[in-house]
Amino acid sequence: MAVRQLPLEQPFKGAAERERALEQVRRTAARCRACPLWEIGTQTVFGVGPATARLVLIGEAPGYQEDQQGMPFVGPAGKLLDEALAEAGLSRPGVYITNIVKHRPWVPGGAHGKNRPPRQSEITACRPWLAQELAIVRPRIIGCLGALAAREILGKGFRLTEQRGQWFEAEAAPHVLATIHPSYVLIQPHESHDRLRAHLFSDLRRIAERYRQVAAEEAASGVLSAEC
Repeated sequence: MAVRQLPLEQPFKGAAERERALEQVRRTAARCRACPLWEIGTQTVFGVGPATARLVLIGEAPGYQEDQQGMPFVGPAGKLLDEALAEAGLSRPGVYITNIVKHRPWVPGGAHGKNRPPRQSEITACRPWLAQELAIVRPRIIGCLGALAAREILGKGFRLTEQRGQWFEAEAAPHVLATIHPSYVLIQPHESHDRLRAHLFSDLRRIAERYRQVAAEEAASGVLSAEC
């Protein structure tokens, strides 16, 4: 049985209220049975980070380490993402990080199973959770990690190979940029690894630059948000 989605009351009055709302959604998502992935997953991997974050990073789905620890981007792809964030001058604790799918999609193979891309039915089933995360956090900037996340935020016509690293405006946030998923960089052969890694790091620097611009605008207008 699918868990009933929580109604959201907006606007929230402050950071504490938004944190409570996010925690309520997190607890409810932990019982989600909207698609079969819960049967093969260890646990729901919900987003982490401040409910007042200016920047939200959205990936595709949890991997093995994320499934075990219950947190997004804590495996090899997460380590690469951490490197890119640090190089760009962004602090991970100030960023809200999540995925479009909250349970690990995988097939048998190897010691821990083999990750697979989430199916459209799984993305659709998880869509209400992402929608509630974004409705509560209300980010000014979204970084989409990978094509699936980009199409979820920017529409089915988005083409990562042609539009990576460009700024767009979307309903979810006024500043949206899509880049390569860190896990895609990790599986590249030597001849393409360094080039794609450089693209990822360059795009995170562009996000950091826009972040600082937005932070300066908010400071000038007296708006408070999570600090990176």
